[in-house]
Amino acid sequence: MKMLHSLIFGLRAASSLLARRIAFPLLFLGAGLVLVQPCPGAPFVFQPTGSLTMARSSHTATLLPDGRVLVAGGLNEGEIASAELYDPASGAWTATGSLPGARAAHTATLLPNGEVLVAGGLDGSGASVASAQLYDPATGTWTPTGRLATARFAHTATLLPNGKVLVAGGANDSGLLASAELYDPASGTWAATGSLNSARVEHTATLLQNGKVLVTAGQNQRGVAIASAELYDPASGTWATTGSLATKRSSHTATLLPGGKVLITGGQYRPNEDVFTAELYDPASGTWTFTGRLATGRTFHSATLLPNGRVLVAGGYSYPNGVLASAELYDPASGIWTRTGSLNNARENHTSTLLGNGTVLVAGGLNASFQVFSSAELGAR
Repeated sequence: MKMLHSLIFGLRAASSLLARRIAFPLLFLGAGLVLVQPCPGAPFVFQPTGSLTMARSSHTATLLPDGRVLVAGGLNEGEIASAELYDPASGAWTATGSLPGARAAHTATLLPNGEVLVAGGLDGSGASVASAQLYDPATGTWTPTGRLATARFAHTATLLPNGKVLVAGGANDSGLLASAELYDPASGTWAATGSLNSARVEHTATLLQNGKVLVTAGQNQRGVAIASAELYDPASGTWATTGSLATKRSSHTATLLPGGKVLITGGQYRPNEDVFTAELYDPASGTWTFTGRLATGRTFHSATLLPNGRVLVAGGYSYPNGVLASAELYDPASGIWTRTGSLNNARENHTSTLLGNGTVLVAGGLNASFQVFSSAELGAR
């Protein structure tokens, strides 16, 4: 395994699993009122559904136009190539065409034509890759498409309003990356675009309502969590700095709220210190404000925007509690977090997908014994 790969993925645990290796823990130590209350109404309840055909963590999950969910790649005892489909009507998973090669720490993006673009990642040897593949739900097969100019993993991929896909940051065998690239589905090719002002990994990227892309926080070349944020303008292909978060963090989540603000939750500040705080980004002012505190600081969790505008945060890892089953709901109207029903299985590095019927599918991940899960659950009120 390359030295950088070991550095980035070997900080927290002795496991060889990627999910256990992606570790940049945090905790916010500031004082203030903890805006977490017991759930006032019916809790969000999780029920088991069909299990994955292969246990995995650090995979991708993509909601397809027909309502099914495509899960691809990830880690078992090593990087894997298999893919499978979840059918909400039957609650069952079925195998579909496998990726041509094993990969984890990749991205998967639903394109306007209904195909899914998988780009970059780590291959079966743990080396970063530049290859990209397209999945066709009609045939259940993968076909190669243009290669990234720069191999990378733990990057972000964002579908832009013009149909192109922006890939930014991440890392490869040479170090952390500031470079960014655009994928054009019409030509199947990648083109360089403006670079980030700061190289980063384990960051987030969110498409704003104005068409710009907000990249937040992450970890820098020295393995330190950062607070800086940047905006990408597709019209000019350039990045500009915007207000920094109040709290440095990496491995956090970012969720676009219906009102246009972006909610940042959890993450890691430094080893064995998890962030309890949440922050809101206002695109109109380019500034951040605190919005309540999670009951449990957590990282490697999931955050899902629900049809009612609330945000469900579930699972993850918290020091010294370990892997979590707890879940919390954020209400943008009040800025308050409430505890809600827990997952049936504590898990981290899982996926969480809002289905067409309003339920939330949680799949895979790592359990408290650092073993990969094949179980899946459905959450609903």
